[in-house]
Amino acid sequence: MLEHAIWWHVYPLGAVGAPIRTEHGDPAPRLRRLEAWLDYAVELGCNGLLLNPVFASVSHGYDTLDYYRVDPRLGDDADLDRLIAQCRDRGMLIVLDGVFNHVAREHPWVLARPDLIAHDDDGVPRAWEGHDSLVELDHANPAVADLVVDIMGHWLRRGIAGWRLDVAYAVPAAFWRDVTSRVSAEFPETVFLGEVIHGDYPAFVADAGLTTVTQYELWKAIWSSLKDTNLWELAHAIERHAAFCRSFLPQTFVGNHDVTRIASLVGSARAALAAGILMLLPGSPSVYYGDEQGYAGIKRDELGGDDDVRPLLPPSPADLSPLGAPIHQAYRDAIGFRRRHPWLASGAVEVTARANERLAWRITAGEQACDVVLDLTAGTLVAVAADETLTIGA
Repeated sequence: MLEHAIWWHVYPLGAVGAPIRTEHGDPAPRLRRLEAWLDYAVELGCNGLLLNPVFASVSHGYDTLDYYRVDPRLGDDADLDRLIAQCRDRGMLIVLDGVFNHVAREHPWVLARPDLIAHDDDGVPRAWEGHDSLVELDHANPAVADLVVDIMGHWLRRGIAGWRLDVAYAVPAAFWRDVTSRVSAEFPETVFLGEVIHGDYPAFVADAGLTTVTQYELWKAIWSSLKDTNLWELAHAIERHAAFCRSFLPQTFVGNHDVTRIASLVGSARAALAAGILMLLPGSPSVYYGDEQGYAGIKRDELGGDDDVRPLLPPSPADLSPLGAPIHQAYRDAIGFRRRHPWLASGAVEVTARANERLAWRITAGEQACDVVLDLTAGTLVAVAADETLTIGA
C-alpha cells in the first residue's frame, strides 16, 4: 500500500478555521469544508489524506477528551463518515492521528480511571515533557493496550486505512507490538505510521511492529543543505536513507504541522527544488497542505507558536492566490514524474557524485534506472528515466 501512496497532509482544526484556544470551541460541521479540496489533492497527484487530530479535545487536538467522538468544532460522526466516503469515491485512503501517549488533564479517565494514567512517585498524574495540560497514559497497564486496540478497530471499521501514532518514540516498543499485532489480526492492511524523530529507525519499526516511521533525518538534511548550500549533508542523509529503505519504506516529507515551512527556510525557488528531491527519492512522501502553494510560516516556541504553520485554507482552490502557481506546477510535475515511474518509491538509491553545490544520485529497480542531478549554482534539479526528462527550476 505505502509504495503507491502520496499523502496530502492536513491539520484539520487549522485548515477549516476552528477556534483553537477558546474552551471546547464553537460546534459546527467544519470538516465538510475539506470536501472542496479533495479533487485538488487528487489533481496534485495525491491518493491519500493524512489527517492530524479529529477527535474531541480541549484545544489543539493533541489534548484528547474522547477518542470515540469527532471534535464538535469539526462536526460529528456523520461528517467524518461523509469525508471517508468522499475519499473512497476518489480512490483516496485516510489515515487518522492517534494520540495514545497522553490525554488532556481534563479527560474523564484521569479521575474515573486513574489506573490508566501514569503517576509520579508522589501520586500526581505525570505531565508529558513538562506540559501540565497533558498527562501520560500508563502503558504498562494491559487495560491501556486493550483500549487502544478497541479505539483503532472502531475507526478502521468506519473505513479509515490506518493510524499516525503521535510521539510513538515516547511509548515502549513492546506496547506498540502488542497493539499492532492484535489490530492487524482483524485488519491486516492497516498502516501504522510512527512519529519518530531520531534513533534507530529500522529497529523501532521491527520492535514495534510498525509499517513505517517519519524520516526526520532526511527532512533536516534537505532544508539544511539547501539553506546552507552544503549538499554533503544531503549526500550523507541519502546514504543513510538508502540503508533504511532496505528494511522498510520511510515516510518522507519536507513539511508538516510541527515545523517551519520549507519556503520560509529556503525561499520559494529552493522550496521547489525540495519538492523535487522529495519525489525523486524512495519512500512514502507526504505534501503538507499549502507547501505546494509556497505557503510561508515560522514555528515559534510560545503560546500560539504553531498558528503560522497550521493556517486556514481558502473556501475552495479557486480562491488561492495566483502567486502560488509556479511552485504548484513544480509539485505537479515532480509528482507526475513519480507516478509515471512508480518503481521510484521502493527502488535502491546511491549517491554517484557530490560537491557543495552539486549532487547526483541514481535510483534503480531491476533494469530500470533514474539519474538525478541537483545543481544549486544553476538552480535546477534534473531527472532522467527511460526516455523522459524532468526539470525543476531555472
